[in-house]
Amino acid sequence: MGQISNLRIDPRSGFCSSNSTFYSKRQPFSLPSNPCLDITTFISSYPHQGKIAFIDATTGRQLSFSQLWKAVDSVATCLSELGIRKGHVVLIIAPNSLYFPIVCLSVMSLGAIITTSNPLNTAREIALQMADSNPALVFTTSLLVPKLAESTLPIVLLDEQEIIKTSTSEARIVATVDQMMKKEPTGSRVRDRVYQDDTASLLYSSGTTGPSKGVASSHRNLMALLQTFSIAYNFNPDEGEQIHICTVPMFHIYGFGAYAIGKLTVGSTVVILSKFSMDEMLSAVEKYRVTFLPLVPPILLAMVKGADQIRRKYDLSSLQSVLCGGAPLSKEVIHGFLEKFPKVHIRQGYALTETTGSGASMYSPEEGRKYGTVGLLSPNLEAKIVDPDTGVALVVNQTGELWVRGPSIMKGYLNNPEATASTINSEGWLKTGDLCYIDEDGFVFVVDRLKELIKYKGYQVPPAELEALLLSHPDISDAAVIPYPDEEVGQYPMAYVIRKAGSNISDTAIIDFVAPYKRIRKVAFITSIPKNPSGKILRRHLIELATSKI
Repeated sequence: MGQISNLRIDPRSGFCSSNSTFYSKRQPFSLPSNPCLDITTFISSYPHQGKIAFIDATTGRQLSFSQLWKAVDSVATCLSELGIRKGHVVLIIAPNSLYFPIVCLSVMSLGAIITTSNPLNTAREIALQMADSNPALVFTTSLLVPKLAESTLPIVLLDEQEIIKTSTSEARIVATVDQMMKKEPTGSRVRDRVYQDDTASLLYSSGTTGPSKGVASSHRNLMALLQTFSIAYNFNPDEGEQIHICTVPMFHIYGFGAYAIGKLTVGSTVVILSKFSMDEMLSAVEKYRVTFLPLVPPILLAMVKGADQIRRKYDLSSLQSVLCGGAPLSKEVIHGFLEKFPKVHIRQGYALTETTGSGASMYSPEEGRKYGTVGLLSPNLEAKIVDPDTGVALVVNQTGELWVRGPSIMKGYLNNPEATASTINSEGWLKTGDLCYIDEDGFVFVVDRLKELIKYKGYQVPPAELEALLLSHPDISDAAVIPYPDEEVGQYPMAYVIRKAGSNISDTAIIDFVAPYKRIRKVAFITSIPKNPSGKILRRHLIELATSKI
């Protein structure tokens, strides 16, 4: 940070005119000086006052911090005996559970690499990821074993339910996690030297604009993320004991970084939902007196639209904050939420798998009242706003592609040097692909995905802007806007719309509702909008649907 002290940085915006760089206004952190350190050891050595680490929302089973670390040690011992070594990849395909963090921490403690997969993926999608990542072992559940029918890898079961028995699947099951957790840890297991710069996790990017890619993050990348969480926690010491509920999937950077491992450094309790259900989530908030609720925009929107019934049915008085990430919230949705739940603060955030969960966030209720922003740059992060056409770095309040640089930036994409080189330049700047601007107070505003802008007669129309407008209509439950090809104008906006129950709103009424040059020219009604686990609309799926009929 010594180089920064010599720069003339505007204290209000964080912008330095001499190098066109924005610097984080957050308190900076330092990383351990010892190059030989794994993320699991780093977390376990962190001082905190926490007692209960995880609670299973369905069964009520609890895992104290001491039980967690004993389980991690036992499972790591078993993995070592199975031949898992530094650099080996271990795959976990499972819904959220108490076992998820145990497996991840055990694998990474050995210097092995944890890779995750969506349990809803098809057998083919899982096979493609396995071909790319080349795992040595799979953790999964009984119900998901059939998806691995074509694989010969050894399997560790995360449950003990009956599986669909075949000679091959039975032979490949080498243990259950419960059996591993009963193993007495031994100091004689093989301990490879693990460096901070070694790969720790291999999470697959959301694939909103193309096939998903394996994002390799180092132990150091994850340490940087956890240091960011610690600074955020210490920013609000008067909030008392924090109880978080993990509603987001742990196979995704949001759930993995923030909840499977992230809250362990500050001693918070995490209540785990195995699968999302609005009723189960709200019941768990009431039962466990949850204070922090992470959501993706579609769920927050559903809470706004069902607020009256929710308040009658559930006691949400413990709730202090809602944390929303994955996609920007419109002013209308924020207003609607605060009107229905006036004692709950909204905090937004912005991150990518490629930035290992860092990006921008809000730390306080005051920051949360600034509409349209995703917060201030994360600690130790630098940013540039770059004109996508000219490559020129822009200044305060000018919109361009967001570039970021810092200790949480990924090592690169697995087996894909071309994609890595086109995403991270020689100076270490990661090109996010998001159109943003940073205002005079240093707050980041996300306008849209660069690749998703609709080019209408030379105008650039952000789909997110039209979606926010459509969602403000009382007859619309959800909406997605895509570019539709046209010979005369290039592209025009097309909307996929979900009507509210009982509504018969017409396509012409929707078209008339939207402003002139950004006007939607085509509307189709649909029963669900395809989205990834973090709530981002999978526009390419809708584009394929729309253009298949041309």
